[in-house]
Amino acid sequence: MNKKIISLSALAISAALVTGCSTLSKQPAEIEPIDTETVVMNNYPTRDRVDYVFNCIAKHGGKLDYVTQYACGCKIDKIAEKLTFAEYEAAATFTMLRSTPGENGAVFRDPAHSKDLRTRLKEAEAYAASSCFIK
Repeated sequence: MNKKIISLSALAISAALVTGCSTLSKQPAEIEPIDTETVVMNNYPTRDRVDYVFNCIAKHGGKLDYVTQYACGCKIDKIAEKLTFAEYEAAATFTMLRSTPGENGAVFRDPAHSKDLRTRLKEAEAYAASSCFIK
């Protein structure tokens, strides 16, 4: 009786090992590489993208139709192709605060870096407007 139990146990263990090994030896399905360009290009936080889209919609009459939402979403994607988020954020800040009067506004208006980033943002917005069919 003991021999039968030991034989059955050995048989069960062998079957489990063979089955386990055969499943491990199968080749996994082809894994597609991650497109890192897309990841880098879309490095803007969601909150900032949504904020841009809502402001864009408001500038274009506030109508929440698909065409306006799509065009405004397209614009921020096209801007993201041209500027990193840090550049975009700095350029938007310089643009917003350049109208501050007096010496306080000079910090945002006068530096060459400020002018360069504001110019690049304008160019990126022009590119986005022409690519997304929205003015």
